[in-house]
Amino acid sequence: MELLDLLFGSAAVNAIFTDRSRLQRMLDFEAALARAEAQVGVIPKSAAGPIGEQCRAELFDLAALGEATVKTGNHAIPIVKQLTDLVGQHDEQAKRYVHWGATSQDVVDTGLMLQLRDALSAMQSDLNRLCESLTNLAEQYRSTPVVARTLLQQAVPTVFGLKVAGWLDALARHRNRIQDLHARAIVLQFGGAAGTLAMLGDRGLDVATALAKDLQLALPALPWHSHRDRVVEVATRLGLLTGSLGKMASDISLQMQTEVGEVFEPSGEGRGGSSTMPHKRNPVTCAVVRAAAQRMPGLVGIMLAAMPQEHERSLGGWHAEWETLPEIVRVSAGALYHMAEMVAGLGVDPTRMQQNLELTHGLIFAEAVTAVLGKRVGKSKAHQILESASRKSITEKKHLRDVLTSDPQVIPHLNREEIVSLFEPLNYTGVARQFIDRAIAASKRHSNTRD
Repeated sequence: MELLDLLFGSAAVNAIFTDRSRLQRMLDFEAALARAEAQVGVIPKSAAGPIGEQCRAELFDLAALGEATVKTGNHAIPIVKQLTDLVGQHDEQAKRYVHWGATSQDVVDTGLMLQLRDALSAMQSDLNRLCESLTNLAEQYRSTPVVARTLLQQAVPTVFGLKVAGWLDALARHRNRIQDLHARAIVLQFGGAAGTLAMLGDRGLDVATALAKDLQLALPALPWHSHRDRVVEVATRLGLLTGSLGKMASDISLQMQTEVGEVFEPSGEGRGGSSTMPHKRNPVTCAVVRAAAQRMPGLVGIMLAAMPQEHERSLGGWHAEWETLPEIVRVSAGALYHMAEMVAGLGVDPTRMQQNLELTHGLIFAEAVTAVLGKRVGKSKAHQILESASRKSITEKKHLRDVLTSDPQVIPHLNREEIVSLFEPLNYTGVARQFIDRAIAASKRHSNTRD
């Protein structure tokens, strides 16, 4: 699917999940295992070097590995076989100690952990970039009035900076969640055949400690072959992130509609065009991100469904993860990368926002008038007056402000100047700007803490 790889993915993360990269990370485990075992005296020191020298993906026949995997049921077995043969061509003695004491799942899972560590670091960089762009937008448009919409209908005025701050606040939480994964979920897998490291005798924990240090992975309390909460947590947290990105894409694409026209994805040669309609400016990034958000629940569901794994090693559940989790990472990383690129050049049209505030001829300010009038005649009475005035505004196609300034039920309680002021959008945005400040401060605080 190379034709679509860059559309739905991130080049940096896609490169981490190629077949060759997966192979290299598994070989990194094998090389580190040999070094760790030599260090603690489980295998001869002379064996580590010859084994490590052959742990290079370019020496392996990927096509042959794929064909052999069909017969063996997992890709670790033919990899270990090829590695053993390669080492034997240079050192017959060292050949005896390839993959000593480990099992297939150790090399597959630890290789995956190394890939995930690289991918999450790349995603963290894109998240930081996106949060920075959103911070700038929230600050720039903190006093730019825009329609707030509930149930897809115009509701009351707000400011565009607050809408952006909502996106920022969610993504700042995701940034913290992903950072937490490094400490809790990205750990060594090393347990041997059934999680006891029995083949290593009483030196199993010594080897595990040295191996974890070599690979710069945390050493868990014990092997986790059939306890999949760590990898599923990666999946679910990336699913949450992609869902929030999908919410952003939904908002932006709706604001890009011709009839709304408040924000725009960046324009450029060949971007967002139509094959038949030359005038169109389509929300292409939003389409990609929304597609990712729609794909994600099914992918995460597979990971959750695979969790009840049998006894010490699983039949099928573990195997179901092999393609699913990399796809989750690639899809979420792609959505994040493309959103970060798009938001950095997002176009905003404050004039159109102001025009849209006037589309209802003042009806959007009905709640603002009710709030003030209610203090003088009671909430229920004020509500009845505004309901009647709103119907008149619609029927007679008059601005609600003009209806109210001539309403005998209103005039005794609100003078014209007071009524006019109630139709100024920024006079009815509550503590929106304080909320913006809080969201920005929280994002910056958490960013500084993580740094």
